[in-house]
Amino acid sequence: MRCFWDERQRLHAPDKELHNGAFVPFAESPARADAILAALGGTERPRDRGEAPLLRVHPRAYLDFLRSAWRDWRAAGREGDAAGYVWPVVGRRPVDLVRIDARLGRYSYDASTPVAEGTWEGAYWSCQTALAALDAVLEGDRAAFALCRPPGHHCGADYMGGYCYLNSAAVAAEAAVAAGRRVAILDVDYHHGNGTQDIFHERGDVLFVSIHADPASDYPFYWGHSDETGSGAGAGATLNLPLPRGTAFAAYDRALAQALERVAAFRPDLLLCSYGADTHEGDPISFFELRTGDYAPLARRIASLGLPTVILMEGGYAIDALGANVAAFLGGFDAEA
Repeated sequence: MRCFWDERQRLHAPDKELHNGAFVPFAESPARADAILAALGGTERPRDRGEAPLLRVHPRAYLDFLRSAWRDWRAAGREGDAAGYVWPVVGRRPVDLVRIDARLGRYSYDASTPVAEGTWEGAYWSCQTALAALDAVLEGDRAAFALCRPPGHHCGADYMGGYCYLNSAAVAAEAAVAAGRRVAILDVDYHHGNGTQDIFHERGDVLFVSIHADPASDYPFYWGHSDETGSGAGAGATLNLPLPRGTAFAAYDRALAQALERVAAFRPDLLLCSYGADTHEGDPISFFELRTGDYAPLARRIASLGLPTVILMEGGYAIDALGANVAAFLGGFDAEA
């Protein structure tokens, strides 16, 4: 399987995040990429496809904010990384927000997603990596892997959150739709892909299916409940399968069968898989009980759909096991394909 990565993704390296009431080292660090790269054995560098694919998902105002946020933060005399501390509760009014503090709240929803000096460049090349993997599949490869770092599935059209700044899965999906493909997105990260769901919630032409921790107990809390099934033209085009903490592979596999049945019924001709290895039993911020040996059969079940598939890296924070978990998943997919 061809794998894509760009070294400029390392430039995104915030120092700290607010977690459980304390400032702690930023969990989504470049060390995650190092662990995965050591297990892959070789990657290809994406070419620059420009901002046009990003603009199919993210409005210009949001991209401009993300590009300038760190500089504006420093220009205001601040130290460290740019991070919000006040958010609109009722709604984000279309007011002219000049102060960087206000704009950080306008374009984010949590305090765990700071903007560092290299965040824009890292997130930009994360999306270009996803687009490169998509092009490989559109050109005839059975599957391709994009080492997207930072991840993307918590990011909405005009907001960042959950370590995510640009939604690489949504950008790839829109590019595939523009190429005439019928697209399904399967999200198997521990946390619900609320940003991806939000982007396609009122769309009937892109299916979103997610298996994740029950948001009654786990981040992102406000999204990912089973009664969220899409609205308007997208009614019925969203399926959420929340699972309790402590879920091991037997129960996970039953949910996966349900998810794959829904994907097959949609009759897509391309699958995007948002893969998170934070379902692993050793993950420090997640609470499923999947083992490294479970990822190969999980991937084989997904591959059994027989669909051209783009695999996009999302979460996974047990760094010592991360490379083995990713390699097991990709190896399982290749074995079935």
